[in-house]
This record gives sequence, C-alpha cells and structure tokens, in this order.
Amino acid sequence: MALPGRLRALILAVALPLLFLSASEAGTVGINYGRVANDLPNPAAVVQLMKQQGIAQVKLYDTEPTVLRALANTGIKVVVALPNEQLLAAASRPSYALSWVRRNVAAYYPATQIQGIAVGNEVFASAKNLTAQLVPAMTNVHAALARLSLDKPVKVSSPIALTALAGSYPPSAGVFREDLAQAVMKPMLDFLAQTGSYLMVNAYPFFAYSGNADVISLDYALFRPNAGVLDSGSGLKYYSLLDAQLDAVFTAVSKLGNYNAVRVVVSETGWPSKGDAKETGAAAANAAAYNGNLVRRVLSGNAGTPRRPDADMDVYLFALFNENQKPGPTSERNYGVFYPNQQKVYDVEFVLGGNSAGGGGSSGKDNGGLGWQDNGGVNAGNAPAGAGGGVKATSTGEAWCVANAMAGEERLQKALDYACGPGGADCKAIQPGAACFEPNTMVAHASYAFNDYYQRKGRTIGTCDFAGAAYVVNQAPKMGKCELPSTV
Repeated sequence: MALPGRLRALILAVALPLLFLSASEAGTVGINYGRVANDLPNPAAVVQLMKQQGIAQVKLYDTEPTVLRALANTGIKVVVALPNEQLLAAASRPSYALSWVRRNVAAYYPATQIQGIAVGNEVFASAKNLTAQLVPAMTNVHAALARLSLDKPVKVSSPIALTALAGSYPPSAGVFREDLAQAVMKPMLDFLAQTGSYLMVNAYPFFAYSGNADVISLDYALFRPNAGVLDSGSGLKYYSLLDAQLDAVFTAVSKLGNYNAVRVVVSETGWPSKGDAKETGAAAANAAAYNGNLVRRVLSGNAGTPRRPDADMDVYLFALFNENQKPGPTSERNYGVFYPNQQKVYDVEFVLGGNSAGGGGSSGKDNGGLGWQDNGGVNAGNAPAGAGGGVKATSTGEAWCVANAMAGEERLQKALDYACGPGGADCKAIQPGAACFEPNTMVAHASYAFNDYYQRKGRTIGTCDFAGAAYVVNQAPKMGKCELPSTV
C-alpha cells in the first residue's frame, strides 16, 4: 500500500476528476402504501406527507379512487395493483382486462402519473391455484394498455417472493422451483423482455436473519461493516444479505436464458420496528439501520450487486404506515416508517442531503457509498450509518466519516491521496510508526484521512463522499487502538 503522504501529482491531475465522475446514475426509492388499518390519515393527508418527505414514488395494493385522485397533479409516480382475486377474470376475458384498465388506469392518467401495474402479488405463495393464470392475465392487461396507447408509459409486472426459488444459498446456486421455472417464470421473463418491463421481487433479509441469527451476522443483514461471506461457487464475496438474495434471483433467471436486459425492481423490502419474543432482530434501531443504509446506498448510485455491479436498483420500502389490522405476528403490524399519526417510528430520509421536509434535499450524490463491506480493521459500532441523507442514530450531533471498502483499493488510494494532499487533511498520524499507523490497511488509513477532512470541513454535506468511497457513521469508529476524533 502506498503511503498516504506520497502524492502522485500527475496521476491526481488526470485521475481525480474521473474519480468524482465514476459513480453510476442512482436508482430510486419509493414506498409501499398499504391500508390494512382503521386508523390511517385520509388520502389527501397521506399524499401531503409523502410530498413533505420527498417521496417521489409510491406502490399501491389496489386502485382506490380516493387515493388515485389525491395523487393527481403531484408528480408522484404510482404503481397500482390488480389484486389476486381478479386474476382469473383478467386472464380468461380480455374484455375484463380492457374494462379494468379503462376504469383504473386510463381514467386517471396522466394527471395521476401511473407508471406500472402489479398484476397479482406473490401469487406463487398466496394464491397458488392461480399460478397458471398469472402470465395470461399480465398479457391481457398489457394488450389493453396497448389498445389505449398506454403501453409505453405504463409497464406490467408481478411481484414474486423469494419462495419462488428452490435454492438460494449460495447465490451461485440460485434456481427457480421446478414447478415454476419453465411453466411460469420463463414465459414471464419472455413477456417482460418483449414489453420492456422489469421483474418485481419482494425481498426481506429480516426473515432470513430472524430464522438463522445463530449463523447470520446482524451487520451482514443491515449493510454494516462485516467480514463478508464468500460464495465458493462463483468466487464472489458478499457483504450484504440483500445482495446475496438478489444475486440468487439473478442466477436463477440466467439459468432460463439471456435476460440481462430485464431489470429487477425490489418491489418490497423492509425491517420491522417491533416483533414477538421469537422474532429475533425486530427492533426500531435495526429497522432504522436497514432502511436508512439501503436508501443511501440506492440514491448514491452504489446499489449494484457482486453479480451485477453496475446495475442501478429501484426499491420500494415496506411500508409507509404501521397497519394495525394485518394478521400474523406482531412484526406484521410494525413495518411502517410512520405511525398513523404521521410521526416517524424512527428517523429515515428519502432524499440525500438530510432534512427532506418539503421535498427538498441537495442535488447530486452528497453522501456516497455505504460501509457494508469488510472494514479492514474499522469497527463502526452498532449504530446505523447516519447523517446527510440517512438515519440519525443519535441525538448528540456526533458524526464520523469512514472508508467504503467496496470502492476498491485503487479508488480509495486516489481519494486518500487527495484528502492528504490538496484536501488539506492532517495525515501524520497514519505514517509508519505514528499512533494510527496500525492497523496497516487501506481502509483504516483512508478512514482516518477521510474523517480528518470531514471534520475540518465542518461536516458539511458532500464532504464525506469521495464518489462513494466514504460514508458517515454516528457511533465512534475505532481502528485498533486508534480512535477517530469527532472534532479537529
């Protein structure tokens, strides 16, 4: 590893601008708006809340007229749903599909910016008797859109649960169930490819962690620094349980043909803030960490997986509100980011740049990549990464900047050279023999330099970024015996 004080002026002059232009275009973050409750605000108030929070996309579970009217002329993009109960009619009667589209889509578009239709929801898991009707229903709904010249702006898909996979561990072993692969999934993927649509996947690392907490690291599930898990089949290393789940889906898809052009949209993901005694990990702090870290990762353009590193990811968090009439364990009623009184269950932002009230937020990629990789000796503690477009895990105002190992040593070295050189960070403490030289890793040295730079710049938005090579934490990181200061 090159010493942080050894600046390569010529390389920096050429490479540094490229470094800050190298992040991919960011994905988008939306919210699932379920209404299985008797104490929710009226739709107009809900839409106002979404606007105040900067929520620009919403996914519904029906086509409730009062909701669709409330969303009109707001600029919020909407995915509506044709419920499972209507699949059979839509599959067997093209006239029914046409009438449904006219009544529930065309009647509101374009004032209400409907951009997608979810035909059914987790049909393979919750309505198995309708499995054979799914793709015909999707086909008829798309044909209805085409007849009304709406097939270009409005795409058709259907959310699948991870139970559609017969195997998902390791990710390179991902494969669809035998009863679904050729009969349903391949025709669905053909349809999605032909219509320019996307595969919707509901993925919940919480379930995998809660059922296997003895072997799955909580940090691995929450996008926090961890040692990683090697997939011996592919040679890829995973630092995020969600990445592993999604790559299992990508692997399963690849076994059915070349569908690289079909994007994946995470149509549901989230973490409960409360659960029963046996629901390990259900807690507000963990929900804040999961959702906050995921939001920052997606919006900063670092949402690619090891198998598809350059892929942008669109994600819909589950859910907008706690829903008090949902059946099942306590967790089912506690996935909401907001209580019905519109107060936050925990603090999570939907835009980069911190305070999203009023739909604001800074432009650009202010708080780059997330530290959910092998941390090279850096221990970011148990709090979620916060500050500047994410979860605020403490009320003390303390924040530190640490290196993102996923950026790779080359990018970290360039950012390190910049921080210790033109950036003006004091890097004497990480020179050989100095107090913070150990641990002698790129991530540890870069973390020290990035944090010094960040503190000297007054922790202003954008100063812990380095094009995704750094991120903010709210608990004091430690590098061996060296503590990073929260002031300079």
